[in-house]
Amino acid sequence: MTSAEQRVEEWLASFESALRAGDAEAAAELFAPESYWRDLVAFTWNITTVEGRDGVAGMLRETLEQAAPSGFALTGEPAEAGGVVEAWIRFETAAGRGTGHLRLKPEGAWTLLTTLRELKGFEESRPQGVEHTLNKGRLTWKEEKQRREEQDPYVVVIGGGQGGIALGARLRQLGVPALVVDKHARPGDQWRGRYKSLCLHDPVWYDHLPYLPFPANWPVFAPKDKIGDWLEMYTRVMEVPYWSSSTVRSATFDEAAQRWSVTVDRDDDTVELRPTQLVFATGMSGKANYPSFPGQDIFQGEQQHSSQHPGPEAYQGKRVVVVGSNNSAFDICGALWEHDADVTMVQRSSTHIVKSASLMDVGLGDLYSERAVAAGVTTDKADMIFASLPYRIMHEFQIPLYEEMASRDADFYARLEKAGFRHDWGADGSGLFMKYLRRGSGYYIDVGAAELVADGRVKLAHGQVDHLTEDAVVLDDGTALKADLVVYATGYGSMNGWVADIVDQATADKVGKVWGLGSDTPKDPGPWEGEQRNMWKPTQQENLWFHGGNLHQSRHYSLYLALQLKARYEGLPTPVYRLAESHHQG
Repeated sequence: MTSAEQRVEEWLASFESALRAGDAEAAAELFAPESYWRDLVAFTWNITTVEGRDGVAGMLRETLEQAAPSGFALTGEPAEAGGVVEAWIRFETAAGRGTGHLRLKPEGAWTLLTTLRELKGFEESRPQGVEHTLNKGRLTWKEEKQRREEQDPYVVVIGGGQGGIALGARLRQLGVPALVVDKHARPGDQWRGRYKSLCLHDPVWYDHLPYLPFPANWPVFAPKDKIGDWLEMYTRVMEVPYWSSSTVRSATFDEAAQRWSVTVDRDDDTVELRPTQLVFATGMSGKANYPSFPGQDIFQGEQQHSSQHPGPEAYQGKRVVVVGSNNSAFDICGALWEHDADVTMVQRSSTHIVKSASLMDVGLGDLYSERAVAAGVTTDKADMIFASLPYRIMHEFQIPLYEEMASRDADFYARLEKAGFRHDWGADGSGLFMKYLRRGSGYYIDVGAAELVADGRVKLAHGQVDHLTEDAVVLDDGTALKADLVVYATGYGSMNGWVADIVDQATADKVGKVWGLGSDTPKDPGPWEGEQRNMWKPTQQENLWFHGGNLHQSRHYSLYLALQLKARYEGLPTPVYRLAESHHQG
């Protein structure tokens, strides 16, 4: 046994002994003074992180009796670097089985991740597919599928993009009656309907869906229509109960019955659904922010939000002003330039840009790449490694990566600066991922369009829009930008905006802001939350949930949300530790 193995084994034995004795304080003493325990449902029926020995003891005092953890064991060989031992572990609770990750320093555990992976008695398994006995009235696979689809759903998922579809697949596999409802005509139309040049900026290894990874010949960066077709195929193959061309008009929660009444316009009919649980999977970004400026009513050209932009073909030779300087703005500017439009980007605030090749190599290469796969890092293992880093200290791991990218691409950033582009590396130099987690905006993964700005082929203006005239966008310094088309690449609001529209404003305010960490950085106000606000976990509104994020998050966190819903469906005790408070209404 190596010294690293011995350290981990001894720590696990001491930890389990303290837990068996019900001694929260003794267990907490096994953690370093600066320490973080991130729990994904296993102990807390929540997604939460506690900090320091006091945080660990406080959590255990409230959860230890019902969790009844046991069987902590090392899996695989630990690694040691810089005095820190890293190890993968497994364990059990009264309700299920889990896996985790441990980082040990000489003074005790530095980080601990515990995740619930399956519920005892409700394990996922490959279905038989056919009953190999002859019985009168035996149902075929097709008839059984139809019978399931006619069940009253226990869960209604509003939104049938990658998030809703991934969750629908998980719930289907767990035997939870669920229904995914989407306004589009076909699964995948959420992607097909976006601007022509849209493609994933994340690599294929980062983007697999549950159960069914992309095939080996799938492109590294998938175009939007290819993703749309995959989602449609996935929905059919995974037997996700899915209503297309169905718009949710309203939802009301009956406190006494603990059920929702959901009104859906489907085809030419109005249907009422009565689920127990309601999930908003309407996209991490929420509703489109369509700004209001004086003069929009007299402008003679076209105006559209970036989510409505049809593509560049109709705008050859036209003057286009794109308001915004993040991902969508750059993509749209690049495509318009390719089609000979006269394009001006209006930068209202600084933007973080990272070259795609540098991000793939330095930022993602060790976890999500061909190199990572060759080193034995599966997508699931990569997800767990990423999840094992508490958000409080994640920026410390990110800063050196972006410093390396800044050095590697120094000439590129010098040319951007010379062109007048206002660039930043995030509030603390931690770059793209932390901006995404904190605010979900403020960045661009450069696949070519930033070069157009750097060399002036896409013109650059700075400032806030003051008003529009019949033929121009006028900025706050008086600059008038002639335009035939204005594209508002102005982002999206919080997901609870959909709650306000579908349920009511009081419920939206009760739930509060969705997304962000409480980092007290721009667009992510404090106090510190420690986790994504309201995502994939119980909220202040009973039986109301939020699901979404990028493909990686939709895949990974759909498991934990599905297990929480399955446990409630089966009537298992699910006492929630430290239900998140609502600090911000929008």
